[in-house]
Amino acid sequence: MDQAFRDAMAAGYAPTEPSIVLGSPMLGGEIASDVRVQVGLSMLNRHGLVAGATGTGKTKTLQLMAGQLSKAGVPCFVADIKGDLTGLAAPGDGTSPKVIERCQSLAWTFEPGGHPVEFLSLSGQLGAQVRATVHSFGPLLLGKVLDLNDTQTSILSLIFKYCDDNELPLLDLADLTTTLRFLGSDAGKPVLDEYGGMSSASLGVLLRSIVTLEQEGADVFFGEPEFDVGDLLRTTPEGEGVISILELSDVMDRPRLFSTFMLWMLAQLYHYLPEAGDLPKPKLCFFFDEAHLLFDDASEALMDQVERTARLIRSKGVGVYFVTQTPTDIPTPVLAQLGNRVEHALRAFTPQDADDLKKTARTFPMTDFYDVPETIQSLGIGEALVTVLSSRGVPTPLAATRLIPPDSLMGALDPVQLQGRIATSQLTAKYGQTVDRESAHEIISARIVAAKQVAADRASADPNAEPPPVMLNPSQQRREIERQARELERQREAAERAARAEQRDRAAAERARKADERARQRSVDSAIRTGGRIVTSRAGQDLLRGVFGTLFGGKG
Repeated sequence: MDQAFRDAMAAGYAPTEPSIVLGSPMLGGEIASDVRVQVGLSMLNRHGLVAGATGTGKTKTLQLMAGQLSKAGVPCFVADIKGDLTGLAAPGDGTSPKVIERCQSLAWTFEPGGHPVEFLSLSGQLGAQVRATVHSFGPLLLGKVLDLNDTQTSILSLIFKYCDDNELPLLDLADLTTTLRFLGSDAGKPVLDEYGGMSSASLGVLLRSIVTLEQEGADVFFGEPEFDVGDLLRTTPEGEGVISILELSDVMDRPRLFSTFMLWMLAQLYHYLPEAGDLPKPKLCFFFDEAHLLFDDASEALMDQVERTARLIRSKGVGVYFVTQTPTDIPTPVLAQLGNRVEHALRAFTPQDADDLKKTARTFPMTDFYDVPETIQSLGIGEALVTVLSSRGVPTPLAATRLIPPDSLMGALDPVQLQGRIATSQLTAKYGQTVDRESAHEIISARIVAAKQVAADRASADPNAEPPPVMLNPSQQRREIERQARELERQREAAERAARAEQRDRAAAERARKADERARQRSVDSAIRTGGRIVTSRAGQDLLRGVFGTLFGGKG
């Protein structure tokens, strides 16, 4: 073997820290079995890509990396599309001729061993069921899932605010649907007006979007008990990282369900983990097998969330690895964040394949030892072009590598064994039983039923009676009490004004009576004085006074 090649590989992949081993470099059909291609644990949060054509060994590379990470105490999350990663839980077959031949060619000692595995499922059929509440999504993230515009998302925010103010838990889609229908009804519109109102057209869009999400299977994901992302970070008492495998083989006909879960989990994990900076080893490593299925027809919201995660989650100690057929399956902004690369063979059967191969070749570091496009096409099963980030953060020399076999079972677990492991899982005990506590759907429905019953009772007692108002919630009751208090105050003030007006009227009448009496008295006195000029005797004056007093109603 070319000594310059051996020296370059030995220098480029010299271990300076705890690492995981991928294999040994090859050149011209010869294997440098005394040199190991490896990547340091501290660099595994720089994200990576495992790519290659169907049948070239991508999934086994994922299995190899996840198994070694688990032994190093790093928890892993694996999205298992086809169901063939369940073998991580069982020891590999050391008697297999292929395993023996590969280990001999690499001077590698094979030590079979299984790993601590927890199986998760979105349907609950192949593992502990993963759920989330509508409330934990929040209006912004849920608006992205429902593909709402800014105006519709703001209306959804009003709905969440109304439910928070009125102690109406939003747990599943039924809660959200019932709340929307109530607020769009005649009884609910006055309530929503206090929050800014909502048009019937917007209400229709929201309801149709929710129905579409339900029809695509995402309704089973919403509910309680809600999955705690902290359960992805567990280690065993012996210090091994637990591998959480999300089994997706039974829901692959419902891509909206998978993308909804991924959107939620990435957001939850990002907010859950504190900033950590550079760590000796990752807190968690994600592996997305068949990642092209994640990105095919993915919503813009999911694409934005994955890109954001790839950019920012490294500083929280998390590494993300995409396993797919060609690097071009990965969006460019995400691909630019993947520093660790394992490229299995690519085949150029079509002009599009040829273009993809050329694009892939141009993304590798320059090398004096390989014709990259030719080498990519000539790689065998379990072989790959590898370049990773060294402990200094620079790419290692490109190495055509023969990979060591994973120590776990390279195949799926027997279905009976799988169900047995699921049944005895701690997470199955924690999340297996659905919790259906009282929430917005039940509370609002009960109020409507109670209001209808009161109306029916009143109608039977008095057919002409006015129908009662809809049953009020606590917030509405407070507002109704305040309204009634204001109405009573207005009535009291009106009564006081009426009393003061009546008092003024009585005083005016008394003043008029006294004025009339004084006028009569003045008339009597005037008549007496006039008659006095004629009758001068005192007896005559008294007689005239009596006469005029009788005539004018005086006192005499």
